[in-house]
Amino acid sequence: MPKQPALPLLKQRRRLRLMKQTETESSTAPPASATPHGAELGALTIQSVPPSRTIPLFLLGGIGMALVIMAGITVLSRSRARGELEIDTLANLVPTVSIIHPKRTAAQVKLDLPGNITAFEEAPIYARVNGYLKHWFTDIGTRVAEGQELATIETPELDQELNQASAALAQANANLEIARISAERWQNLRKSDSVSQQDTDVKVATWHAREADVQAQEANVQRLKELANFKKLVAPFPGIITVRTVDAGTLITAGSSREIFRLARTDPLRVYISLPQAYSQMVRTNDEAVLTFSELPGQTFTGRVDRTAGAIDPVSRTLLTEILVSNHDGKLFPGAHAMVRVNLATGANPVIVPVNTLLFRNEQGVQVGLIDSNGIVRLANVTVGRDYGTTVEIVQGLSETDDVIINPSDSLEPGIKVRVAKAGTDAAKPAHE
Repeated sequence: MPKQPALPLLKQRRRLRLMKQTETESSTAPPASATPHGAELGALTIQSVPPSRTIPLFLLGGIGMALVIMAGITVLSRSRARGELEIDTLANLVPTVSIIHPKRTAAQVKLDLPGNITAFEEAPIYARVNGYLKHWFTDIGTRVAEGQELATIETPELDQELNQASAALAQANANLEIARISAERWQNLRKSDSVSQQDTDVKVATWHAREADVQAQEANVQRLKELANFKKLVAPFPGIITVRTVDAGTLITAGSSREIFRLARTDPLRVYISLPQAYSQMVRTNDEAVLTFSELPGQTFTGRVDRTAGAIDPVSRTLLTEILVSNHDGKLFPGAHAMVRVNLATGANPVIVPVNTLLFRNEQGVQVGLIDSNGIVRLANVTVGRDYGTTVEIVQGLSETDDVIINPSDSLEPGIKVRVAKAGTDAAKPAHE
């Protein structure tokens, strides 16, 4: 009898454990609205179904749903990758090219060339008589006028020769007078047959011979007088003395290669440039030329084309061109180097393209690759003009609206389809888009 009260206590404890277990399962179970018979029916269901079978079913349902979703995602990603691969494969079959548009040049070409400046006139001044330099009046840098005396030479030998020639002339005149008187007397005597005709002719011939002697002596005196004029060295034209090589007392020898002065006319100045053959037909008289000098920054000097050589130098393939530049203020010096910009009229407006657009083929000559509005390639024959190094001038065969292919491959053929690369990126699009 004392053990009977323990049985209800065990049942109560068992019931409490079941209730706690039921509350735990209820927190993870679906909402009560999913159960058609309310909370009590749910409690009865939990009590009638073992917990060990209910939890795996829910887990299996969630896992199955996740597997279905993952399988769908996998199928979609594979389908998208397959489509992108197909698009890339088709795109790679179409070559990608870059294009430029030709640029129209001006009708006037500005050409920069090195120029050599020379004096308009330049002459070395030599001695024409022997003697000693008595005095010089001008030094280097002196501006002189035409006919101005530069130096004086002392010529004692020449002076004596002139005196001797003058005396010989006087003697010849005296002999001439005697011969004339004798000839006239014999001519009068011949009229009365007092002398023979032969003797008379001899006297007359002697008279004429003495006349020739006088003329010879006069010429000699005149020659020596002309030489005496060279004792004074004078400027043959206005200019500036650039060289003086002697001092007073220096022995002067006529005919030697030693110049005494050098005179240069520096206004205007001549500037010589070598014009490339490609521009030889464009230069005209009075074309404008602008000179600049490194030693005169910011200053320009304007000149005009005066003449050309009229022939191409076979060695340099250039045309020698002469430009005249005014030099009133004397800023420019003969012998200097200058950069000359010549403005040449082309008479046409050709287009300019980079040299890496040209195709050189034996049969067709020089060509460029063009793209039409549908992205189809065609090859155009062109006529090349002047070469500027990185660019060339196209005289015929291109216009400003053409799409010209840059760096065309040697295998480029007309009729193939290409796409044009976007500027600044590696992406490309079909040429017709």
